[in-house]
Amino acid sequence: MSARRVLVLFGHPGRGGFNEAAVEGAARAARAGHALQIEWIADNDPDRRTERLADLCAAGPDLVIVHGGQGDVPVARIAPRFARTQFAITQGSHHAANVASYDILQEHTAFLAGVLAGLRGGAAHLSGERVRPGLKGRAAYADGVRRVRGQDPLTGFCGNQHDPALASAWTDGLAARGARVVFAMMDGGRIGITESCRRHGLRQIGNVLDWVARDPAVFLASALADSGLCVERAAADHAAGALRVGEITHFGLQAEASLRLVLGADVSAEERRILDDWSARLARGDVQVAGDYTGQEFALEQAPQAAVGPVAANPS
Repeated sequence: MSARRVLVLFGHPGRGGFNEAAVEGAARAARAGHALQIEWIADNDPDRRTERLADLCAAGPDLVIVHGGQGDVPVARIAPRFARTQFAITQGSHHAANVASYDILQEHTAFLAGVLAGLRGGAAHLSGERVRPGLKGRAAYADGVRRVRGQDPLTGFCGNQHDPALASAWTDGLAARGARVVFAMMDGGRIGITESCRRHGLRQIGNVLDWVARDPAVFLASALADSGLCVERAAADHAAGALRVGEITHFGLQAEASLRLVLGADVSAEERRILDDWSARLARGDVQVAGDYTGQEFALEQAPQAAVGPVAANPS
């Protein structure tokens, strides 16, 4: 009997690059003969996410891949209850006897994004939930900014990865504080950031996917870190009876097709030379990227309430 494998995504279908990368990774896995049943959990509350995940596991799947660091808490809570099921978390850090973690080192491209934003000036960052991958990415970006600018970027977490109105309001606030380049680690809320960037004439640096190709007028660069690779590899390893439970498997700059800083046409030759130098130093291991950020944070006063239910899909 063939194995039953489930991919769990947080958010809504059709919105956001992070989940899109996972869906594309699942499609590649299916073409290789490792089909995944895709399940969506829209709720933002960790307890309700845990309940929904437990309901899925009660049906006895062989493998459950949970996409994103938001999966650390619910998987840690329920994996001991479902010892016959193997779990894989992408971009997370929890691992156990029946839990593997697959991580593409987005901090490397986030660091390079910080170098570029530092060279331009007015560097800012915005993300949603305070999960470990987002915190690591922010720390790496801020490290890159500091290396070339000598100061921290404007940085904040709006609290929700998937709310465009909330993300737009926070980006408006960053613009009012002098932001010129915004590194956005966002999923369904990205369209709100992009709309705000258009209003204020800001440039955006995307993440996960190649946003430059989709909207070159707004996107200066994109810190490509295709987390779909983690989905694909976890499914393949499980099919081979070799899921790497009890450890974290990392994919670094050697996975160039999935991890690199994509540059827009207006990135200058001198900026490219500097970025190439930093990339080479990262690949050699000469640079230790900061894992934590301890500087000041931006907080938006009178932030709007998060949207309830689905909103319009991101047309990018």
